Amino acid sequence: MANNKQVLVVDDDRAIRELLAEYLSKNNFNVITAEDGIEMDLRLLSNSPDLIILDIMLPGDDGFALCQRIRQTSNVPIIMLTANSDEMDRVLGLEIGADDYIAKPFSPRELLARIKALLRRTLFVSTDNQVQEKPRFLSFAGWKLDTRQHNLLDQHDQVIALTGADYQLLMLFLESPNQPISRDQICQALHGRDAFANERGIDVHLSRLRQSLGDDAKSPKIIKTVRGAGYVFIAEVTTEQ
Repeated sequence: MANNKQVLVVDDDRAIRELLAEYLSKNNFNVITAEDGIEMDLRLLSNSPDLIILDIMLPGDDGFALCQRIRQTSNVPIIMLTANSDEMDRVLGLEIGADDYIAKPFSPRELLARIKALLRRTLFVSTDNQVQEKPRFLSFAGWKLDTRQHNLLDQHDQVIALTGADYQLLMLFLESPNQPISRDQICQALHGRDAFANERGIDVHLSRLRQSLGDDAKSPKIIKTVRGAGYVFIAEVTTEQ
């Protein structure tokens, strides 16, 4: 992964902002910070961060509202910070478009690992040129995925927004059609780890992707659940340069 990626940290705790700014800067990231949604909007007017770290508990609009607002115009990777151990907070964050989350108190080293893993998954061009060698378009069931722009196009070539996690999950299926993919494989692909393979977050990612594709889990035409094996992409996949 290339160095000098820009990270926007949105947190009303000054100590956390300063800690992350110092730690991430030492690890070759350019860091900008904001204490609330108003300041975040100002930062986004003059910057295009490669990743946003977004606290949930903020004065004014909370992290959930800000995440939804960001997703209206951008697919930038978002990691949410939560001080609440309640699973519902984490699930809600994923449902509204966050790519990952981490609970406070957290280890800066773990957060750095999450950042690097998420950026690796969302890079458009890899250092070994593997991405350029992939077909430009992957077509299935009336849909078309642009692997260069990371856009999903419907039958009228209208763009359907995908988060970084949505795109990675769809690519995982498209690269292995008609083959069972386990929850462990999905968790490893989305989060770079397999410790939480049974968490509800996996269900959220799958549900969100199915919703984007208009695929009914009870009568699937694209992604089928196979009890005890995981999930199978059952639509025919064709390629186009």
